[in-house]
Formats: sequence, C-alpha cells, structure tokens
Amino acid sequence: MEEAVARLRRLPVEDLGFAKVDHHRSIRCGFPEVIFCEGKTPQQVAEIFDRCAAQAENVLATRASREAHEHVFRFHPKAVYHDPARCITLRPSQPVQGTRAILMVAAGTADIPVAEEARVTAEALNQRVETYYDVGVAGIHRLLAHTAALQAANVIVAVAGMEGALPSVVGGLVDCPVIAVPTSVGYGASLHGLAALLAMLNSCASNVTVVNIDNGFGAGYTAALINRRCERGHTVHASSNRRMDDGLAPSDSFAREL
Repeated sequence: MEEAVARLRRLPVEDLGFAKVDHHRSIRCGFPEVIFCEGKTPQQVAEIFDRCAAQAENVLATRASREAHEHVFRFHPKAVYHDPARCITLRPSQPVQGTRAILMVAAGTADIPVAEEARVTAEALNQRVETYYDVGVAGIHRLLAHTAALQAANVIVAVAGMEGALPSVVGGLVDCPVIAVPTSVGYGASLHGLAALLAMLNSCASNVTVVNIDNGFGAGYTAALINRRCERGHTVHASSNRRMDDGLAPSDSFAREL
C-alpha cells in the first residue's frame, strides 16, 4: 500500500526541478514520453532516462551523444546506443511480429542517419521494420527491385535529400501511406533540405505526407502508430470472420470497433 501511494504521488507528472516527466503519456498516447537530448546535459538526460525507466517498459532518447549514453549506462547497463541514429534505447519488450512490417527506404547512404532514427523509433514502439537503403531515383532500378516488398507494406517511410524525388516515386507504386522525410543532405541549392521539403510538399502522389527536415523520429513514430492500427484491425477482422463462420453475429461493441 505504501509503495502504491508513493507511486501515485509521482503520477501523472514527476518534477525533477529542471524537467517535468509526463508518466501518463503512455496511457494517453500508447507510448511513454520520449527524451529529446539536444540542449540537455548528459546528467540531465541520465536522470530523466532513469525516471522514465522506473515507470515504463521501453525508453527512447533521441539526438543523444555518446557522452549522454555513458551517463545513462551507469544506471542502466542494458541501454544501447545506436549510431548513426544517435538514439539511446532500453527495450525489455520485444518487437511485435505482425503480418507486415514498416518499410524504411533511403535515397542515398548520406540519408541513412535520418532513416536509422526512424527505424530505431519504430522498433522502440515494438514494431517490425525492414530497411532498403541507397535506392534513390538516380539508379531507379535499385528501388524497383524491391517493388513486391514495397507493395506488401502497411506504411512506408521514404527518406531523401537533394531534390527529394524518392517519396513521389514510391507513392506511385503502392496503396499505403508514404511518410516523406526530407534531409539536409545536398549541394548548395538544396538549401539544407528546404528544396527536398518543398518538392515533397508538392508531390503529385496522393498518398504522400511530409514531416519536417531530418525528422526521422516523427516519421518513425507516426509509422509505428499506423502499423499498429493496421495490425489491430487485421486481428479484429480475422476474429470477426471466425465468429461469422461459427454462425455467431458480432456484438454491438465489436461492430463499432470494426
């Protein structure tokens, strides 16, 4: 009882003085608060990470330095640093092995760090991810070789710099949402990713939506939510079919969920 009361005192917000950790976010949003490390000292990152780990299963910290990971590692030796994603994860839970995976495609090798941030984020949300890197439109046969895999995906994250053409091409091949991520990779006229951002916003492929420049985290998080919904819907649909096969009509609440 005393332990339960002590935990309730810290919920929904635990005030660390320099940060207020939102422990109820997983209840509202399906995943705990994610730690954005830029602008925080390694000590602050480690303390926030430790408090999140005390309340949640998986913990994710983005834009983290190796020094921040060294501080986290002292408290949590199972915490992993992902390079080049620049993320720290603590993952007691294993990825959900659903019927279909999130696909991460990156135009060039230089775009991989942003794609990896998206991958690590989606996997931290217990989603299965497949990656296809260096498949940009300059050698479009490299992308077309994976058409079957692209068309089997629930959602695709397409990462590209330069002129940002990859998401439009991918969007024209598939019937699922494509999350476009412009990167700051490119020569002078790419304007640190602005050219790719504008190109993606003007995509003629109707299933393409765009996140901010270098925002692999936002793309990976959204893709994970979409994939989780798709898998949940697939399970509900299969359950409904079994009920119908048994001669039983679904309940009203079950029908509303459908």
